[in-house]
Amino acid sequence: MTDQAIAVFDIDGVIRDVGGSYRRALADTVEHFTDEAYRPSPQEIDSLKAEGMWNNDWDGSQELICRYFEGQGKERSQLDIPYDRLVDFFQHRYRGPNLDDPSQWTGYISQEPVLVTPDYFERLTQNQIAWGFFSGATRGSATYILEQRLGLTQPPLVAMEDAPGKPDPTGLLAVVAALGGETNPVPILYAGDTVADMQTIQKAKQQAPDHCWLAVGILPPHVNASDATYMANYTRSLTDAGAHIVLPALTALTPDCIQQLIAQVG
Repeated sequence: MTDQAIAVFDIDGVIRDVGGSYRRALADTVEHFTDEAYRPSPQEIDSLKAEGMWNNDWDGSQELICRYFEGQGKERSQLDIPYDRLVDFFQHRYRGPNLDDPSQWTGYISQEPVLVTPDYFERLTQNQIAWGFFSGATRGSATYILEQRLGLTQPPLVAMEDAPGKPDPTGLLAVVAALGGETNPVPILYAGDTVADMQTIQKAKQQAPDHCWLAVGILPPHVNASDATYMANYTRSLTDAGAHIVLPALTALTPDCIQQLIAQVG
């Protein structure tokens, strides 16, 4: 049976709620390395990510730390913030003290709410929609949520270690190739919650113009919990970055919704 479409998903903010985990670890890290003087708000983290180049939360932490000290009149060249020490602090908050043993992770990752169920992916398969994942999360973190929490069996996945960071489309194209997209030129969707995710689709379109590429924006939980103005502004930022549609949750991207979107755009 030939697949009728390919759907690739970001993970953080789409498959799992990272408001109390990755984002909390980011804020903790910035606070720690600014000597407790500055803790970024969720809105400030959103503003940073809206720039489209801070998909990696370790890099985002470092950038916010540097910007804080620049605001205090210091030059970046004067700062002594070893990147490996920053990453180690972040990972201990996120994973807990046993960094390399997922069965022993007790950090923020163990508390992440899951935003979909395995049935969601089964419905995609039943409707001839192939699916996989392209995420800026580490492979260990991504595998933890997909296999241990969701119970998926070795799903197609390109993680942080496997490809350049978004908006570079290399990882997305690799997932598409793994799902047979190179020989079966069906419509391809990528669903994500950041500007960088939407930009990734635009760059993929440039490299593989023969495909029909569809950018699906997903509002992360912390945005859904905000006021209407903030939600509208976040939606606009995704649309301005190329989203064909913005949905309140991944569960709204049903097989019927996918087919309607393909008909509208294609």
